[in-house]
Amino acid sequence: MTNAAGEPVIRCFVKGAPDVLIARSRSYYVPEGQTLQTDDEKLQIALQANESMAKEGERVMVVARRDFDPHTFNPTGDLISLVNDLTLLAMVGIVDPPRAEAKEAIRKCKSAGIQVRMITGDHAVTAAAIGKELGITGCAITGAEFSAMSDDQLDEQLDEIGVIARVAPEDKMRLVDRLQKKGNVVSMTGDGVNDAPALKKADIGVAMGITGTEVTKEAAVMILTDDNFATIVQAVEFGRALYENLVKYIQFVMATLVGFIASFLLAAIFVVADGIPLNPIQILWINFVIDIPIAVALGFDKPMSGLMDRKPRPANAPVLSRAQWLRVILLGIIMAVGIVFVEGYFEPIYGLAVATTMGVTTLSIAHIFNGLGYRSDTASMFSRDYIGDRNQLMLYGISVLATLLATEVGFLNRLLSTVSLDLNQWLICIGVGAILLIAQEVMKIFIRRSERRTKVQPEEDRNVIPSPQL
Repeated sequence: MTNAAGEPVIRCFVKGAPDVLIARSRSYYVPEGQTLQTDDEKLQIALQANESMAKEGERVMVVARRDFDPHTFNPTGDLISLVNDLTLLAMVGIVDPPRAEAKEAIRKCKSAGIQVRMITGDHAVTAAAIGKELGITGCAITGAEFSAMSDDQLDEQLDEIGVIARVAPEDKMRLVDRLQKKGNVVSMTGDGVNDAPALKKADIGVAMGITGTEVTKEAAVMILTDDNFATIVQAVEFGRALYENLVKYIQFVMATLVGFIASFLLAAIFVVADGIPLNPIQILWINFVIDIPIAVALGFDKPMSGLMDRKPRPANAPVLSRAQWLRVILLGIIMAVGIVFVEGYFEPIYGLAVATTMGVTTLSIAHIFNGLGYRSDTASMFSRDYIGDRNQLMLYGISVLATLLATEVGFLNRLLSTVSLDLNQWLICIGVGAILLIAQEVMKIFIRRSERRTKVQPEEDRNVIPSPQL
């Protein structure tokens, strides 16, 4: 290659960050084909142009060149040290708009108490503009400013930092470490080799399945096959729904267990039905025929509205809180009192066979109401969320049908030692069983009032640090 004077040269082309290459430049190329010397005024114009483009959310790249003498150029030497005295050729603004669903995903994170931070290699102004467009709260700082902070300073200001630009790999590691030491559960996303250490250290490392390197995928615990940040939010929502259904099921099972134990204790203390309110076959019938459809309904229940508006559960929190255990015990005792009352009160009136049948029926109805009540800790059983799911109604209908068949089908009467009940007896069983429904509704009223009194802006306990693939 020859230069403008016709002399042979080795021409080096360089592309990179504007602030770095502008500082290394001594001249600039104009469209007329001339190369003019730079001065402080011209460099300042270039920096202002860079900042103006960056404020529009564009990723800015500078292209420059330098000519070397072929006789003195050493291609095996330190080439980086030669990237000086450059001639600026062009400044390119690249528009890389965030995905349409990313802004909505970040809004969901905020309402769910999840603070999103962006840590990127982009220019600070560009990163701040993109972060603002996405709804990421907090100020934007550079990696140099971040690394200059002491640990104490960083801990004080960390909650106010939303974007960190021009970062080094060690900055990512330090950010994850400081967040974890403040008690946060940290998820880190990334695609490059430099992201792997931070992904490994994070509680949940998330690698990009399309653009991610193999090293990053090995370091992560989750791989996004679509490289879409919104998928992480969907995973959080799915995980919350799954965990909520598990808790519903556990509460339902524990309440029924307390009911069984308490009913036998009360029957023995007050000598009701010879101390045996239920025989083994009746217990098995309730557990395997009445309760299984309810358990399936709770396990596959759709999340109630407001699932992603709740504060994250602390990582060290027990499966059931004290309040939930108290609710389980109270409901179990109410069930036990109901069956023992029905059998004890109506045994002298209708006889032992009818009284025990009414007891089994009352307990079956109470279990159905108990399962319905546990579909939500706060929503009323008469709300639209409850009555709008046909699959749920079908499963609970199976339990209702089984309760009816246990008293009205001959071979089941013989198997379960039950008898047919008249309308008045059925109404008594339904009325006593419905006490559990009333108890559930009253508890939910107090829970809703308590939540309204203590409702504050969701604390941002968990932090997702997305990479620029938003």
